[in-house]
Amino acid sequence: MRVRPIRRSVLADELAERLTGGGPGRPGRRRVLLDGAPPTDPLELADRLAAELRLRGRPVLRVVAGDFLRPASVRLEHGRTDPDELLDGWLDTAGLRREVLDPAGAGGTGWVLPRLWDTAADRAYRDDRVELADNAVLLLVGSLLLGRGLPAELAVHLWMSAAALGRRLEPDRRWMLPAYARYESEHDPRNAADVLVLADDPQRPALVQR
Repeated sequence: MRVRPIRRSVLADELAERLTGGGPGRPGRRRVLLDGAPPTDPLELADRLAAELRLRGRPVLRVVAGDFLRPASVRLEHGRTDPDELLDGWLDTAGLRREVLDPAGAGGTGWVLPRLWDTAADRAYRDDRVELADNAVLLLVGSLLLGRGLPAELAVHLWMSAAALGRRLEPDRRWMLPAYARYESEHDPRNAADVLVLADDPQRPALVQR
């Protein structure tokens, strides 16, 4: 195993190259999971990757896992700061598969719902489904995504050590730390990922080459 320091812009470029082979011609839709705790900023990497993919002629749809949480009556049944519920009960994995990942797959319809649940209003969004092109790339971005059986052609994990996460997580989110510890031990995201990026310093990541 080798570890190679890499700029985030170069990481996005290499991921785009891996997904497309350098151009728009590679057939078929691609589903990508971009997974990382909030301090690793997976959304920023998703935006960089989307820009690189579009330069290569591939349409991109970015979906945020936070728009596929369960209703508050289910999600917050044990309170707003229950780390076990955060890991086990917040994400609507069935909804993600049904509305996003399965239709975006090679045998799917291509019609995807970009958002499902508005957690601020605690009601369903009224978004229409959008049709993905045959060569589109779907980016699903969020935290605690891996090891759940979510289908994808590429899974990327931005890994942050427990010590670094404890330093960098915002004070009002520190209740989440036990959830990330369980995620590490029970879901093994480092081995579940196709691409592992060390992100103790999110601005100076390193790519693990296995």
